[in-house]
Amino acid sequence: MSFTLKKIGDAVVVDVEGQLIVGNRQELKQKVLDELEKGERKFLIDFAQTGYIDSSGLGVLVSLSKKIREHGGELRLADLNDDLQTLFELTKLDTLFQISETRERALEGF
Repeated sequence: MSFTLKKIGDAVVVDVEGQLIVGNRQELKQKVLDELEKGERKFLIDFAQTGYIDSSGLGVLVSLSKKIREHGGELRLADLNDDLQTLFELTKLDTLFQISETRERALEGF
């Protein structure tokens, strides 16, 4: 599991490789919060290489979304596979996040 951060335009893009689970969720949270403290406000988490997210992973995404919004920013998600898309729909989290099919689409109009 690894997290890669890069700046594309005005947005910080986080690539999540592997699984987002209880064992690594704090690492993701800290990386995003560090960028938030540096003044970044637009975040995109790309799940193109992610196969699984557990409940604690979902929880950290909700927590990050709330924290980013409190600072006047936005968190978007992209490239969910079919299983992850279904998970977000079943948990109604698809109503909390702007979810795009591709990274490029998510970055449009950011």
